[in-house]
Amino acid sequence: MHLHRHSLPQLSGLPFITDSGLETTLVFHDGLSLPCFASFPLLENEAGRKRLRDYFQTHIDIARRCRAGFLLEAPTWRANRDWGSKMGYSLQQLQAINRDAIYFLEQIRLSNPDVPMVISGNIGPRGDGYNPAFLMSAQEAQEYHAEQIATFADTRADLVSAFTLCYAAEAIGITRAAQAAGMPVVISFTLETDGKLITGQTLQDAIEEVDAATHSGPAYYMINCAHPTHFSDTLQGERWLQRIVGVRANSSRKSHAELDASTELDDGNPVELGQEYRELKARLTNLSVYGGCCGTDHRHVDQIGKHCLA
Repeated sequence: MHLHRHSLPQLSGLPFITDSGLETTLVFHDGLSLPCFASFPLLENEAGRKRLRDYFQTHIDIARRCRAGFLLEAPTWRANRDWGSKMGYSLQQLQAINRDAIYFLEQIRLSNPDVPMVISGNIGPRGDGYNPAFLMSAQEAQEYHAEQIATFADTRADLVSAFTLCYAAEAIGITRAAQAAGMPVVISFTLETDGKLITGQTLQDAIEEVDAATHSGPAYYMINCAHPTHFSDTLQGERWLQRIVGVRANSSRKSHAELDASTELDDGNPVELGQEYRELKARLTNLSVYGGCCGTDHRHVDQIGKHCLA
C-alpha cells in the first residue's frame, strides 16, 4: 500500500534529511569507475552493496543527530531503458534491479527503526540532464518513464522522485505516468547559472505549467544540481514557492558545462553551503527536505543540518 501524496511524512512538518552527491562521492572519493555515471550496478555484488549501505548509514546518522526523518533515494537514477541499454542491460534486468533497489532500502529502514524513513524510487531524465539530445512531448515522456514507474509501483516504495529534469514536458509525462500507477510523485528541476531551465523557461513558469497540465499532480517540487547562488534571487512570489519542499544543491558554483568537463572534484565549502541553505530556508517557507547533489558529501549535509535544523 503506497502512501497518499498528502500522507507523505515530509509534508507533515517533520524535517527530512536525504543523501548527497552519491555518484561524485563514488567517483572522486572512492575512486570507482561508473559507466554512464550509473550507481545501480553496485547492487549486483556484496562489495558494492556494502559501499552503498555505509554511504546511506553515514547520512542516516546525521538525520538521527538532527532529530529528523530520512528520505532514502534508490540508486536508480540511470536505471531506465536508454541508459541501461547503453550498459548492456535488458529491460528484464532493469526491472529486477529497480525492484531489488527498493528491497535493499527496505533492509536499511528496518535496521534503523528509530529514524522515520520514506523510500523513494529515483528516476532520472531519459537523456542528459544538462543537455538533452532531443525534447520529448509529454505523451512520449509518459510512455517512456511508465516502465520504470510501474516497476516501483509493484514494490514497497512510498513514492517516486524524478531528478535533474530540465524541461517541463518530461516532468508532465512523468507526473501523468505516476498518477496512472497510483504513486505519489516528486518533480525536481535542475537550473542553469541564471536560475532558469536550459530551455530558458523560468522555474516559476515550469512549475505552473506542470501543475496546470496535471491538476497539481506532483506532491511537491524540488531543485537539484545547481548552486544556491544560481537560483536564490529568483525565489520571489507566493503560491509557486510554497510548492518547493526540497533542495539538493551542488557544492560547486560552476556551470553544468564546466562540471561536465571537470576532471577534479569541486567540493566547495561545507560551512558556507550550510549558511546558504539557511538563507534559502528563509525564502522557502515549506522547505523540509535537505540534501546535496554533485560535489557534496556527508560533511555538507552535516553542515546543512546544523544551520537549518539545530
